[in-house]
Amino acid sequence: MTNPSNPQSGSPDKEPASEAQAAQNALGNTERAEVATQPDRSAAKPEQDPEPKQSLGRLFLDNLWAANTFTVTLLSLVLAIVVGAVLMIISDPAVLSTYSYITSRPSDAINSSWTLVSEAYANLFKGSVFDPEAFTGWLNGTNGWQPVLAPISETLTYAAPLVFTGLSVALAFRGGLFNIGAQGQATIGVIMAALAGFLLPLPPGLHLLVAVLAGALGGAIWGFIPGILKARAGAHEVINTIMLNYVATYFLTWLIVQNGVQDPTRTDAISKAVDTSAQLPRLLGDNLRVHAGILLAVLATWAVAWLLNRSTLGFELRAVGANPDAARTAGISVTRTYILIMVFAGILAGLGGSNMVLGSTASALTPLVVAQIGFDGILVALLGRVKPWGVLLAALLFGALQAGGNRMQSYSGISLELVTVLQALIVIFIAAPALVKAIFQLRAARAARLQTSLAKGW
Repeated sequence: MTNPSNPQSGSPDKEPASEAQAAQNALGNTERAEVATQPDRSAAKPEQDPEPKQSLGRLFLDNLWAANTFTVTLLSLVLAIVVGAVLMIISDPAVLSTYSYITSRPSDAINSSWTLVSEAYANLFKGSVFDPEAFTGWLNGTNGWQPVLAPISETLTYAAPLVFTGLSVALAFRGGLFNIGAQGQATIGVIMAALAGFLLPLPPGLHLLVAVLAGALGGAIWGFIPGILKARAGAHEVINTIMLNYVATYFLTWLIVQNGVQDPTRTDAISKAVDTSAQLPRLLGDNLRVHAGILLAVLATWAVAWLLNRSTLGFELRAVGANPDAARTAGISVTRTYILIMVFAGILAGLGGSNMVLGSTASALTPLVVAQIGFDGILVALLGRVKPWGVLLAALLFGALQAGGNRMQSYSGISLELVTVLQALIVIFIAAPALVKAIFQLRAARAARLQTSLAKGW
Protein backbone atom coordinates (compact mmCIF):
# COMPACT_ATOMS: atom_id res chain seq x y z
CA MET A 1 0.00 0.00 0.00
CA THR A 2 1.47 3.30 -0.95
CA ASN A 3 1.98 5.95 1.68
CA PRO A 4 0.48 9.25 0.61
CA SER A 5 3.07 11.18 2.64
CA ASN A 6 5.98 9.54 0.79
CA PRO A 7 7.43 11.92 -1.81
CA GLN A 8 7.97 9.02 -4.16
CA SER A 9 4.35 8.13 -3.97
CA GLY A 10 3.33 11.67 -5.21
CA SER A 11 5.56 11.70 -8.26
CA PRO A 12 3.14 9.90 -10.55
CA ASP A 13 0.41 12.55 -9.79
CA LYS A 14 2.70 15.56 -10.18
CA GLU A 15 4.23 14.38 -13.42
CA PRO A 16 1.11 14.80 -15.58
CA ALA A 17 0.43 18.20 -14.05
CA SER A 18 3.94 19.37 -14.88
CA GLU A 19 3.56 18.13 -18.46
CA ALA A 20 0.27 20.05 -18.89
CA GLN A 21 1.91 23.14 -17.45
CA ALA A 22 4.81 22.78 -19.85
CA ALA A 23 2.47 22.42 -22.81
CA GLN A 24 0.53 25.50 -21.75
CA ASN A 25 3.77 27.46 -21.38
CA ALA A 26 4.89 26.34 -24.82
CA LEU A 27 1.56 27.39 -26.33
CA GLY A 28 1.82 30.76 -24.65
CA ASN A 29 5.35 31.22 -25.96
CA THR A 30 4.16 30.37 -29.47
CA GLU A 31 1.29 32.87 -29.33
CA ARG A 32 3.64 35.54 -28.01
CA ALA A 33 6.06 34.80 -30.82
CA GLU A 34 3.28 35.11 -33.41
CA VAL A 35 2.13 38.34 -31.89
CA ALA A 36 5.69 39.60 -31.90
CA THR A 37 6.11 38.79 -35.59
CA GLN A 38 2.83 40.52 -36.56
CA PRO A 39 2.65 44.30 -36.88
CA ASP A 40 1.09 46.18 -34.02
CA ARG A 41 -2.34 47.00 -35.44
CA SER A 42 -3.33 49.15 -32.53
CA ALA A 43 -0.20 51.21 -33.02
CA ALA A 44 -0.51 51.30 -36.81
CA LYS A 45 -4.17 52.34 -36.84
CA PRO A 46 -3.62 55.89 -35.62
CA GLU A 47 -0.77 56.28 -38.08
CA GLN A 48 -3.08 55.70 -41.09
CA ASP A 49 -4.30 58.89 -42.73
CA PRO A 50 -8.08 59.22 -42.39
CA GLU A 51 -10.04 59.69 -45.62
CA PRO A 52 -10.31 63.40 -46.22
CA LYS A 53 -13.80 64.80 -46.32
CA GLN A 54 -14.75 66.05 -49.76
CA SER A 55 -15.91 69.62 -49.97
CA LEU A 56 -19.41 70.51 -51.08
CA GLY A 57 -18.07 71.93 -54.31
CA ARG A 58 -16.11 68.77 -55.06
CA LEU A 59 -19.17 66.61 -54.41
CA PHE A 60 -21.17 68.84 -56.73
CA LEU A 61 -18.62 68.51 -59.52
CA ASP A 62 -18.39 64.73 -59.07
CA ASN A 63 -22.13 64.33 -59.22
CA LEU A 64 -22.38 66.79 -62.09
CA TRP A 65 -20.28 64.51 -64.28
CA ALA A 66 -22.05 61.38 -63.05
CA ALA A 67 -24.63 59.56 -65.13
CA ASN A 68 -27.65 61.12 -63.43
CA THR A 69 -30.79 62.26 -65.17
CA PHE A 70 -29.96 65.96 -65.20
CA THR A 71 -26.51 65.45 -66.71
CA VAL A 72 -27.73 63.03 -69.37
CA THR A 73 -30.54 65.40 -70.36
CA LEU A 74 -28.23 68.41 -70.52
CA LEU A 75 -25.61 66.58 -72.57
CA SER A 76 -28.34 65.30 -74.88
CA LEU A 77 -29.21 68.93 -75.63
CA VAL A 78 -25.55 69.66 -76.29
CA LEU A 79 -25.26 66.73 -78.68
CA ALA A 80 -28.41 67.78 -80.51
CA ILE A 81 -27.06 71.33 -80.90
CA VAL A 82 -23.74 70.02 -82.24
CA VAL A 83 -25.40 67.70 -84.75
CA GLY A 84 -27.76 70.51 -85.72
CA ALA A 85 -24.77 72.75 -86.42
CA VAL A 86 -23.27 70.10 -88.69
CA LEU A 87 -26.56 69.83 -90.57
CA MET A 88 -26.68 73.61 -91.03
CA ILE A 89 -23.21 73.60 -92.55
CA ILE A 90 -24.00 70.69 -94.86
CA SER A 91 -27.27 72.23 -96.03
CA ASP A 92 -25.74 75.63 -96.89
CA PRO A 93 -24.10 75.51 -100.38
CA ALA A 94 -22.04 78.67 -99.84
CA VAL A 95 -20.49 77.42 -96.62
CA LEU A 96 -20.07 73.92 -97.94
CA SER A 97 -18.14 75.20 -100.97
CA THR A 98 -15.42 76.62 -98.70
CA TYR A 99 -14.53 73.08 -97.63
CA SER A 100 -13.42 72.24 -101.16
CA TYR A 101 -10.19 74.19 -100.57
CA ILE A 102 -9.93 73.77 -96.80
CA THR A 103 -6.33 72.52 -97.01
CA SER A 104 -5.11 75.73 -98.65
CA ARG A 105 -7.27 78.23 -96.72
CA PRO A 106 -8.86 76.59 -93.68
CA SER A 107 -9.82 79.94 -92.18
CA ASP A 108 -12.52 80.44 -94.83
CA ALA A 109 -14.30 77.23 -93.88
CA ILE A 110 -13.94 77.83 -90.15
CA ASN A 111 -15.09 81.46 -90.27
CA SER A 112 -18.02 80.86 -92.58
CA SER A 113 -19.19 77.86 -90.53
CA TRP A 114 -18.90 79.76 -87.27
CA THR A 115 -20.76 82.76 -88.71
CA LEU A 116 -23.61 80.62 -89.99
CA VAL A 117 -24.04 78.51 -86.84
CA SER A 118 -23.55 81.32 -84.33
CA GLU A 119 -26.01 83.63 -86.09
CA ALA A 120 -28.58 80.85 -86.40
CA TYR A 121 -28.45 79.89 -82.73
CA ALA A 122 -28.30 83.55 -81.70
CA ASN A 123 -31.52 84.17 -83.60
CA LEU A 124 -33.00 81.05 -82.02
CA PHE A 125 -32.27 82.54 -78.59
CA LYS A 126 -33.46 86.02 -79.54
CA GLY A 127 -36.73 84.70 -80.88
CA SER A 128 -37.52 82.54 -77.88
CA VAL A 129 -35.96 84.03 -74.74
CA PHE A 130 -34.42 87.48 -74.95
CA ASP A 131 -33.45 89.98 -77.63
CA PRO A 132 -30.71 92.36 -76.42
CA GLU A 133 -31.42 94.80 -79.26
CA ALA A 134 -35.04 95.17 -78.19
CA PHE A 135 -33.96 95.70 -74.60
CA THR A 136 -31.46 98.38 -75.66
CA GLY A 137 -34.13 100.06 -77.74
CA TRP A 138 -36.47 100.09 -74.76
CA LEU A 139 -33.79 101.73 -72.62
CA ASN A 140 -33.10 104.30 -75.35
CA GLY A 141 -36.80 104.97 -75.88
CA THR A 142 -36.86 103.81 -79.51
CA ASN A 143 -39.35 101.04 -78.78
CA GLY A 144 -41.72 100.05 -76.00
CA TRP A 145 -41.57 97.15 -73.56
CA GLN A 146 -43.61 94.83 -75.75
CA PRO A 147 -40.71 93.83 -78.05
CA VAL A 148 -38.67 92.94 -74.96
CA LEU A 149 -41.27 90.43 -73.79
CA ALA A 150 -42.25 89.27 -77.27
CA PRO A 151 -39.86 86.25 -77.33
CA ILE A 152 -41.11 84.93 -73.99
CA SER A 153 -44.68 85.58 -75.10
CA GLU A 154 -44.22 83.46 -78.23
CA THR A 155 -42.52 80.66 -76.29
CA LEU A 156 -45.35 80.48 -73.75
CA THR A 157 -47.97 80.63 -76.49
CA TYR A 158 -46.50 77.61 -78.27
CA ALA A 159 -45.83 75.76 -75.02
CA ALA A 160 -49.32 76.02 -73.48
CA PRO A 161 -51.13 73.38 -75.61
CA LEU A 162 -48.07 71.10 -75.55
CA VAL A 163 -48.23 70.98 -71.75
CA PHE A 164 -51.76 69.54 -71.93
CA THR A 165 -51.04 66.95 -74.60
CA GLY A 166 -47.74 66.03 -72.93
CA LEU A 167 -49.54 65.49 -69.63
CA SER A 168 -52.14 63.41 -71.44
CA VAL A 169 -49.53 61.04 -72.84
CA ALA A 170 -47.52 60.99 -69.60
CA LEU A 171 -50.54 60.15 -67.44
CA ALA A 172 -51.42 57.22 -69.69
CA PHE A 173 -47.78 56.05 -69.60
CA ARG A 174 -47.81 56.00 -65.81
CA GLY A 175 -50.91 53.82 -65.96
CA GLY A 176 -49.32 51.34 -68.35
CA LEU A 177 -51.10 52.60 -71.48
CA PHE A 178 -49.62 54.14 -74.62
CA ASN A 179 -51.93 56.97 -75.61
CA ILE A 180 -51.22 57.68 -79.27
CA GLY A 181 -54.65 59.32 -79.52
CA ALA A 182 -53.85 62.70 -78.00
CA GLN A 183 -54.06 64.16 -81.51
CA GLY A 184 -57.59 62.88 -82.02
CA GLN A 185 -58.67 63.84 -78.51
CA ALA A 186 -57.32 67.36 -79.05
CA THR A 187 -59.18 67.52 -82.38
CA ILE A 188 -62.52 66.66 -80.80
CA GLY A 189 -61.72 69.07 -78.00
CA VAL A 190 -61.09 71.94 -80.40
CA ILE A 191 -64.33 71.12 -82.25
CA MET A 192 -66.43 71.16 -79.10
CA ALA A 193 -64.76 74.31 -77.77
CA ALA A 194 -65.24 76.18 -81.05
CA LEU A 195 -68.88 75.12 -81.41
CA ALA A 196 -69.58 76.31 -77.89
CA GLY A 197 -67.65 79.46 -78.66
CA PHE A 198 -69.71 80.66 -81.62
CA LEU A 199 -73.04 78.84 -81.28
CA LEU A 200 -73.96 79.52 -77.64
CA PRO A 201 -75.00 83.11 -76.82
CA LEU A 202 -73.68 83.41 -73.28
CA PRO A 203 -72.33 86.31 -71.22
CA PRO A 204 -68.57 86.81 -70.87
CA GLY A 205 -66.92 84.73 -68.22
CA LEU A 206 -69.59 82.05 -68.31
CA HIS A 207 -69.12 81.70 -72.05
CA LEU A 208 -65.39 81.10 -71.64
CA LEU A 209 -65.96 78.58 -68.87
CA VAL A 210 -68.51 76.65 -70.92
CA ALA A 211 -66.24 76.64 -73.99
CA VAL A 212 -63.27 75.32 -71.98
CA LEU A 213 -65.40 72.64 -70.33
CA ALA A 214 -66.83 71.69 -73.72
CA GLY A 215 -63.31 71.10 -75.01
CA ALA A 216 -62.51 68.96 -71.99
CA LEU A 217 -65.74 66.98 -72.49
CA GLY A 218 -64.94 66.33 -76.13
CA GLY A 219 -61.53 64.97 -75.23
CA ALA A 220 -63.01 62.87 -72.43
CA ILE A 221 -65.47 61.23 -74.83
CA TRP A 222 -62.71 60.47 -77.33
CA GLY A 223 -60.58 59.02 -74.57
CA PHE A 224 -63.40 56.97 -73.09
CA ILE A 225 -63.86 54.97 -76.31
CA PRO A 226 -60.40 53.30 -76.38
CA GLY A 227 -60.51 53.05 -72.58
CA ILE A 228 -63.71 51.00 -72.51
CA LEU A 229 -62.53 48.89 -75.45
CA LYS A 230 -59.28 48.16 -73.63
CA ALA A 231 -61.01 47.38 -70.35
CA ARG A 232 -63.93 45.31 -71.63
CA ALA A 233 -62.71 43.73 -74.85
CA GLY A 234 -58.94 43.78 -74.39
CA ALA A 235 -58.49 45.79 -77.59
CA HIS A 236 -55.04 47.35 -77.79
CA GLU A 237 -55.15 51.07 -77.09
CA VAL A 238 -52.45 51.91 -79.66
CA ILE A 239 -54.50 50.60 -82.59
CA ASN A 240 -57.73 52.12 -81.28
CA THR A 241 -56.29 55.55 -80.67
CA ILE A 242 -54.50 55.67 -84.02
CA MET A 243 -57.73 54.85 -85.83
CA LEU A 244 -59.66 57.39 -83.78
CA ASN A 245 -57.11 60.03 -84.81
CA TYR A 246 -58.15 59.55 -88.42
CA VAL A 247 -61.83 59.58 -87.52
CA ALA A 248 -61.46 62.86 -85.63
CA THR A 249 -59.44 64.49 -88.43
CA TYR A 250 -61.94 63.61 -91.16
CA PHE A 251 -64.85 64.53 -88.93
CA LEU A 252 -63.33 67.99 -88.50
CA THR A 253 -62.84 68.33 -92.27
CA TRP A 254 -66.46 67.37 -92.90
CA LEU A 255 -67.91 69.52 -90.13
CA ILE A 256 -66.26 72.76 -91.19
CA VAL A 257 -68.13 72.98 -94.49
CA GLN A 258 -71.58 72.29 -93.01
CA ASN A 259 -74.28 74.94 -92.90
CA GLY A 260 -74.29 76.81 -89.64
CA VAL A 261 -70.64 76.04 -89.02
CA GLN A 262 -68.86 77.37 -92.10
CA ASP A 263 -68.23 81.09 -92.31
CA PRO A 264 -70.94 82.38 -94.68
CA THR A 265 -68.60 85.04 -96.05
CA ARG A 266 -65.94 82.50 -97.07
CA THR A 267 -65.82 79.79 -99.72
CA ASP A 268 -62.87 77.89 -98.27
CA ALA A 269 -62.95 75.43 -95.38
CA ILE A 270 -63.15 77.70 -92.34
CA SER A 271 -65.76 78.01 -89.62
CA LYS A 272 -67.28 81.01 -87.97
CA ALA A 273 -65.05 82.88 -85.56
CA VAL A 274 -65.27 82.22 -81.85
CA ASP A 275 -66.95 85.07 -79.98
CA THR A 276 -64.64 87.33 -78.03
CA SER A 277 -66.56 86.46 -74.87
CA ALA A 278 -65.33 82.86 -75.17
CA GLN A 279 -61.68 83.63 -75.86
CA LEU A 280 -58.94 83.27 -73.27
CA PRO A 281 -57.78 86.71 -72.11
CA ARG A 282 -54.33 87.85 -73.13
CA LEU A 283 -51.95 88.41 -70.25
CA LEU A 284 -49.72 91.16 -71.67
CA GLY A 285 -52.04 93.20 -73.82
CA ASP A 286 -53.38 92.83 -77.33
CA ASN A 287 -49.98 93.17 -79.01
CA LEU A 288 -48.55 90.04 -77.36
CA ARG A 289 -50.09 86.63 -77.94
CA VAL A 290 -49.52 84.94 -74.58
CA HIS A 291 -52.88 84.16 -72.96
CA ALA A 292 -54.33 82.64 -69.82
CA GLY A 293 -53.94 79.15 -71.25
CA ILE A 294 -50.40 78.99 -69.86
CA LEU A 295 -51.81 79.58 -66.37
CA LEU A 296 -54.27 76.73 -66.90
CA ALA A 297 -51.36 74.59 -68.06
CA VAL A 298 -49.43 75.21 -64.85
CA LEU A 299 -52.57 74.46 -62.83
CA ALA A 300 -53.11 71.23 -64.78
CA THR A 301 -49.48 70.23 -64.13
CA TRP A 302 -49.95 70.70 -60.40
CA ALA A 303 -53.25 68.78 -60.50
CA VAL A 304 -51.71 65.81 -62.32
CA ALA A 305 -48.73 65.78 -59.94
CA TRP A 306 -51.11 65.77 -56.97
CA LEU A 307 -53.24 63.06 -58.56
CA LEU A 308 -50.27 60.77 -59.14
CA ASN A 309 -48.41 61.32 -55.89
CA ARG A 310 -50.99 62.29 -53.28
CA SER A 311 -54.28 60.60 -54.08
CA THR A 312 -55.58 57.07 -53.68
CA LEU A 313 -56.60 56.99 -57.32
CA GLY A 314 -53.07 57.96 -58.32
CA PHE A 315 -51.65 55.09 -56.26
CA GLU A 316 -54.04 52.67 -57.95
CA LEU A 317 -53.10 54.10 -61.33
CA ARG A 318 -49.39 53.63 -60.70
CA ALA A 319 -49.96 50.15 -59.29
CA VAL A 320 -51.87 49.08 -62.38
CA GLY A 321 -49.17 50.58 -64.57
CA ALA A 322 -46.45 48.69 -62.71
CA ASN A 323 -48.17 45.29 -62.56
CA PRO A 324 -51.85 44.85 -63.49
CA ASP A 325 -52.01 41.26 -62.18
CA ALA A 326 -50.59 42.21 -58.79
CA ALA A 327 -52.92 45.21 -58.61
CA ARG A 328 -55.91 42.97 -59.39
CA THR A 329 -54.82 40.54 -56.68
CA ALA A 330 -54.61 43.46 -54.23
CA GLY A 331 -58.25 44.31 -54.93
CA ILE A 332 -57.78 47.17 -57.40
CA SER A 333 -60.25 47.26 -60.28
CA VAL A 334 -58.01 47.23 -63.34
CA THR A 335 -61.01 47.69 -65.65
CA ARG A 336 -62.16 50.83 -63.85
CA THR A 337 -58.61 52.17 -63.70
CA TYR A 338 -58.02 51.74 -67.44
CA ILE A 339 -61.21 53.63 -68.21
CA LEU A 340 -60.37 56.47 -65.83
CA ILE A 341 -56.84 56.75 -67.20
CA MET A 342 -58.02 57.27 -70.74
CA VAL A 343 -60.82 59.62 -69.68
CA PHE A 344 -58.40 61.84 -67.76
CA ALA A 345 -55.92 61.66 -70.62
CA GLY A 346 -58.67 62.70 -73.01
CA ILE A 347 -59.66 65.63 -70.77
CA LEU A 348 -56.10 66.92 -70.79
CA ALA A 349 -55.71 66.55 -74.55
CA GLY A 350 -59.11 68.19 -75.08
CA LEU A 351 -58.00 71.17 -73.02
CA GLY A 352 -54.90 71.39 -75.20
CA GLY A 353 -57.07 71.44 -78.30
CA SER A 354 -59.37 74.12 -76.88
CA ASN A 355 -56.29 76.30 -76.31
CA MET A 356 -55.69 76.31 -80.03
CA VAL A 357 -59.01 78.00 -80.86
CA LEU A 358 -59.85 79.85 -77.66
CA GLY A 359 -56.38 81.31 -77.31
CA SER A 360 -54.43 83.47 -79.72
CA THR A 361 -53.31 80.78 -82.17
CA ALA A 362 -56.57 80.77 -84.12
CA SER A 363 -60.13 81.98 -83.65
CA ALA A 364 -61.90 79.61 -86.05
CA LEU A 365 -61.86 75.97 -87.12
CA THR A 366 -59.68 74.99 -90.07
CA PRO A 367 -58.46 71.54 -91.17
CA LEU A 368 -55.05 72.31 -89.65
CA VAL A 369 -56.18 74.15 -86.53
CA VAL A 370 -54.77 71.49 -84.17
CA ALA A 371 -51.43 71.34 -86.01
CA GLN A 372 -49.38 68.45 -84.52
CA ILE A 373 -49.80 69.14 -80.82
CA GLY A 374 -50.96 65.58 -80.11
CA PHE A 375 -47.95 63.93 -81.71
CA ASP A 376 -45.61 66.55 -80.29
CA GLY A 377 -47.11 65.73 -76.91
CA ILE A 378 -45.57 62.25 -77.17
CA LEU A 379 -42.12 63.79 -77.59
CA VAL A 380 -42.77 66.22 -74.74
CA ALA A 381 -43.82 63.36 -72.45
CA LEU A 382 -40.70 61.38 -73.29
CA LEU A 383 -38.44 64.38 -72.86
CA GLY A 384 -40.11 65.15 -69.54
CA ARG A 385 -39.53 61.57 -68.34
CA VAL A 386 -43.32 61.14 -67.99
CA LYS A 387 -43.23 63.30 -64.86
CA PRO A 388 -45.69 66.24 -64.64
CA TRP A 389 -43.18 68.99 -63.88
CA GLY A 390 -40.71 67.47 -66.29
CA VAL A 391 -43.40 67.63 -68.97
CA LEU A 392 -43.91 71.33 -68.23
CA LEU A 393 -40.20 72.05 -68.68
CA ALA A 394 -40.05 69.95 -71.84
CA ALA A 395 -43.04 71.84 -73.28
CA LEU A 396 -41.28 75.13 -72.57
CA LEU A 397 -38.21 73.86 -74.42
CA PHE A 398 -40.26 72.78 -77.42
CA GLY A 399 -42.14 76.08 -77.36
CA ALA A 400 -38.82 77.92 -77.35
CA LEU A 401 -37.55 75.88 -80.29
CA GLN A 402 -40.73 76.65 -82.22
CA ALA A 403 -40.71 80.37 -81.41
CA GLY A 404 -36.99 80.74 -82.04
CA GLY A 405 -37.20 78.65 -85.18
CA ASN A 406 -39.47 81.22 -86.79
CA ARG A 407 -36.91 83.97 -86.26
CA MET A 408 -34.07 81.66 -87.28
CA GLN A 409 -35.84 81.01 -90.56
CA SER A 410 -36.56 84.70 -91.18
CA TYR A 411 -33.16 86.14 -90.27
CA SER A 412 -30.73 83.28 -90.96
CA GLY A 413 -32.44 81.50 -93.83
CA ILE A 414 -32.45 78.21 -91.93
CA SER A 415 -35.42 76.04 -92.79
CA LEU A 416 -38.02 75.52 -90.09
CA GLU A 417 -37.76 71.78 -90.66
CA LEU A 418 -34.33 71.89 -89.03
CA VAL A 419 -36.03 72.83 -85.76
CA THR A 420 -38.05 69.64 -86.05
CA VAL A 421 -34.81 67.76 -86.61
CA LEU A 422 -33.38 69.32 -83.43
CA GLN A 423 -36.45 68.22 -81.47
CA ALA A 424 -36.10 64.69 -82.80
CA LEU A 425 -32.38 64.58 -82.01
CA ILE A 426 -32.99 65.70 -78.44
CA VAL A 427 -35.51 62.93 -77.90
CA ILE A 428 -33.28 60.34 -79.59
CA PHE A 429 -30.30 61.13 -77.35
CA ILE A 430 -32.42 61.22 -74.22
CA ALA A 431 -34.04 57.92 -75.14
CA ALA A 432 -30.56 56.39 -75.51
CA PRO A 433 -28.76 57.37 -72.29
CA ALA A 434 -26.16 54.63 -72.78
CA LEU A 435 -25.00 56.41 -75.95
CA VAL A 436 -24.62 59.72 -74.10
CA LYS A 437 -22.72 58.02 -71.26
CA ALA A 438 -20.36 56.35 -73.72
CA ILE A 439 -19.67 59.54 -75.68
CA PHE A 440 -18.89 61.67 -72.63
CA GLN A 441 -17.46 58.84 -70.47
CA LEU A 442 -19.81 59.53 -67.60
CA ARG A 443 -19.26 57.83 -64.26
CA ALA A 444 -21.97 55.91 -62.50
CA ALA A 445 -23.97 58.06 -60.14
CA ARG A 446 -22.44 57.93 -56.66
CA ALA A 447 -25.64 58.38 -54.71
CA ALA A 448 -28.69 56.20 -55.03
CA ARG A 449 -30.87 59.22 -55.56
CA LEU A 450 -28.81 60.12 -58.61
CA GLN A 451 -29.21 56.72 -60.22
CA THR A 452 -32.46 57.56 -61.93
CA SER A 453 -33.49 55.88 -65.14
CA LEU A 454 -35.67 56.94 -68.05
CA ALA A 455 -38.65 55.14 -66.59
CA LYS A 456 -38.24 56.69 -63.11
CA GLY A 457 -37.86 60.21 -64.43
CA TRP A 458 -36.73 63.40 -62.70
